Amino acid sequence: MSQPICVINPNSLQNVTASIARAIEPLAPENAGSLQCVTLDVAPPGIVSQRDADRAAPLVAAFIEEHEARFSAFVLACYSDPGLFAAREITRKPVIGIGQAGIAAASLLGERIGVIAISAAGIARHWRYYRALGLERRIAGERSIDLSVAESGDETLALERMSEIARMLRDADGADVIVFGCAGMAALRAKIEAASGLPVIDPCTAAVSFAIARVRDAAGAGS
Repeated sequence: MSQPICVINPNSLQNVTASIARAIEPLAPENAGSLQCVTLDVAPPGIVSQRDADRAAPLVAAFIEEHEARFSAFVLACYSDPGLFAAREITRKPVIGIGQAGIAAASLLGERIGVIAISAAGIARHWRYYRALGLERRIAGERSIDLSVAESGDETLALERMSEIARMLRDADGADVIVFGCAGMAALRAKIEAASGLPVIDPCTAAVSFAIARVRDAAGAGS
């Protein structure tokens, strides 16, 4: 892999970027620096509202336009995929949104997808996205833990709430697979899977895995 894959955190929280980097580290190909995580420092401190997503979208597109030549692919590490479609107009390199990737991966493991959201304020926005993608019938339900993005990966604050929500999605909504609705939750995937007894998808690792596969396929086709 001659150029690294860029994983963009479209919020300004460095601790979220660090959590993403730890989650995807086992996926990295053999060469050092093959995955690079970046933080958009001027972006909102977490993507919760529609306004947050709308503010982040042009920042994502501008970053990709400026750095397009440096990377082999881009992963947007926010479940709302802000700036995804604008970015795909800018570059022919793969641009993978973790929202799309997470739902796609979940669809391979179950029929009814339950989503753990950060905040109730973001759920309506997510449903608009599901409808735009034509995926709303696959979503069994979405429930929020009502923590901040910064708190979402903190095991002492989030684990109990996320476990409870996962069981509610399973028992009340009929979900047979769970997707995290925020990049900051990545470190808790295995524990939520154990607590719920359902397969749990971290959308960051799903998106990065797909980006790696696409870059390798392109390299093989060009050799």
